[in-house]
Amino acid sequence: MADFLLELRSEEIPARMQAGARAELEKLFRRELDAAGVRAGDLTIWSTPRRLALIARGLPLATEAVSEEAKGPPEGAPDAAIDGFCKKNGVTRDQLELRDVKGRMTFFAVIEQPGRAMADVLGAAIPAIIRDFSWPKSMRWGAASVTTDSLRWVRPLSGIVALLDGEVVPCEVAGIVAGAVTKGHRFHHASEITIASAEDYAPTLRAAHVIVDNEERAAMIRDGAAKAAAAAGLTLVADEGLVIENAGLTEWPVPLLGRFDETFLDVPPEVIQLTARVNQKYFVCESSDGTLANAFVCTANIDPLDAAVVVDGNRKVLAARLSDARFFWEQDQKTPLAIHAEKLARITFHEKLGTVADKVERVAKLARWLCEEEIVQPPSVCPEPVEGPHFSSEEKNGASTSSARTVEELAKMAEQAARLCKADLVTEMVGEFPELQGLMGGYYAAKEGLPQEVSDAIRDHYKPIGQGDDVPTAPVTVAVSLADKLDTLVQFFAIDEKPTGSKDPFALRRAALSVIRLLEINGLRFPLNSVRPELVEGLPFSSGAVHEGKYGASTSSARTVEGTSLLDFFADRLKVQQREAGVRHDLIDAVFALGGEDDLVRLLARVHALQAFVTTQDGANLLAGYKRAANILKKEDWRGIEGEVPHTGEEDPLAGVDDPDLAPVIAAKMAERHAAETHLSYTPEPAEKALIDALAAAAPRAAEAVEAERFADAMAALATLRAPIDRFFEEVIVNADEANKRAARLALLAAFRDAVHRVADFSRIEG
Repeated sequence: MADFLLELRSEEIPARMQAGARAELEKLFRRELDAAGVRAGDLTIWSTPRRLALIARGLPLATEAVSEEAKGPPEGAPDAAIDGFCKKNGVTRDQLELRDVKGRMTFFAVIEQPGRAMADVLGAAIPAIIRDFSWPKSMRWGAASVTTDSLRWVRPLSGIVALLDGEVVPCEVAGIVAGAVTKGHRFHHASEITIASAEDYAPTLRAAHVIVDNEERAAMIRDGAAKAAAAAGLTLVADEGLVIENAGLTEWPVPLLGRFDETFLDVPPEVIQLTARVNQKYFVCESSDGTLANAFVCTANIDPLDAAVVVDGNRKVLAARLSDARFFWEQDQKTPLAIHAEKLARITFHEKLGTVADKVERVAKLARWLCEEEIVQPPSVCPEPVEGPHFSSEEKNGASTSSARTVEELAKMAEQAARLCKADLVTEMVGEFPELQGLMGGYYAAKEGLPQEVSDAIRDHYKPIGQGDDVPTAPVTVAVSLADKLDTLVQFFAIDEKPTGSKDPFALRRAALSVIRLLEINGLRFPLNSVRPELVEGLPFSSGAVHEGKYGASTSSARTVEGTSLLDFFADRLKVQQREAGVRHDLIDAVFALGGEDDLVRLLARVHALQAFVTTQDGANLLAGYKRAANILKKEDWRGIEGEVPHTGEEDPLAGVDDPDLAPVIAAKMAERHAAETHLSYTPEPAEKALIDALAAAAPRAAEAVEAERFADAMAALATLRAPIDRFFEEVIVNADEANKRAARLALLAAFRDAVHRVADFSRIEG
């Protein structure tokens, strides 16, 4: 068995490409060995800014001999066909074999492939790996670059080390001959060094000031930066992405702490951190009180003789960047947010939906409506304001920090915040750092002296962005955030720009999940369908006529808001969210199938109660009884007695009833009539009588509990039907010979099915 080392040395590989390059190298190396019939086993793959390295251990010294067969033309075929087959497979006519294939003699060529030396296999594999290597961006270089056939690589390739058990694997790629010579650190060890074997590769380069293990370099940066901050009495602000990036920029990382002018701390801390991170790849530090300190940690790529000189150079560069940031900060404050907001009319939100100013107008109206309808309500008790280091803010979870407000005050502030929430998009600071949108608007609003609720809502109206993001709970923030996301969803559904497959260019799935979390966390009783007129108002296609406007012609028939489609979309997103929380998707289907349910808080309460019920023995048995009853009714194509409600002669009062609050009450009254013994033309059997009595008691209780949104009580009422329905199926013949008994018992099963169905559609539940 042998160990193999491959190093591909080049000019600086961008840090962002190195992880992908390591994966690509492994994939191509395994591909080549698999093609040769060799199992690669475990591989070690490293990257630095100037090299990719692969070590494969335990390779065989040679491949095994193999025998392959090729089927040729039948006997009697033209000589040209037979000769062509022989030439293709490298055999002569006398080497062909004749075999019977379905009664016809056919020529076969048996090709013996002798084993190959592993050095030959690798010598052929290396050029193939290099030429097939896929980079996000690549280049050609030198005189050969005048042709498109020249080698492409991320940066000019300068050297190849290929050693199999210490022996050079002969190969050449674009004039670069493989050998055992590489180079160490660009400054500490610029001369050539010779690698003896795969085992000596890492120690030899370490002696030349190169740490080839990218994970080791990341650990050195992570630990070294934290120690440098601690030595100054500070705490490093953790940033794993920056650790990995610095590891991809250095071969000999040395974290160094420096200080910048304290006057820059007047700039918001997020701006300082982004300036240091994005422009200079520096870490920032916090003081013991949690505020940003005037300190940074840079990662040098050398072991400096005088660290102070290196730190001072980095400080000067950072100071220039921070000066730019402070200029943007001060310039933006010279213009009120309301004036900035006027420029939004120049920015297109979507060609069919107008400008960002148009969107802001819709969001402002909707945010006010949400407050006026008391969907978002003012808190009865609010804590004292919490002062942050730069401006008064909500607590981390977005809780309100203002004194109690009236509904009208809340509505006014929500509208004001909505009209200003996108204004920072046209500021200099957000133009430089788009990641700060919303946040900077909050800072500028606070500097203008706007109410804290307004500045907080501007700052946090994009939240929640991801699954782990904080969910706002301050009323004004909730109103603006909810209005913004609902507007986005309904508008794009109105123009039929829905997500398809894996494509979601407008992040509508994320917006729907954010709406669900806002409603769930804040317990907002909000029927989603009720807001559609408010959202569509003002669109060029909001009426039935054909409109000719600045957005072109459109008709309502082609551009209507499909409420059921949007509700289905919310249902799908809810299933995704709840599945991650351990809720079964079929239970969500069972509640959605009832129709008319667009209050997500009420729906989730019913789903959770249903999940708790079906996992009990009573629930499982009742489900089995329901499905048995439903199957019998389906098999009998039961439609009632002569198309009318059994036992009463009245028309079905549930026909056309869409009100989810009214339907359970009517269903309960139906069950009472179905179960009334006085309507039976015969004396019921004991088990039949027991089910009639149980249904008469349980159906009204379940309906009343559903109406009062006591879903656990509704499930408990249904649980009382478990024993009677089991006994009914054991002791009563449903398809009796007597027509009156048969009809009455089918009607009883229909009453049982309907009573259960008004709590949830049990036919959608699996099991």
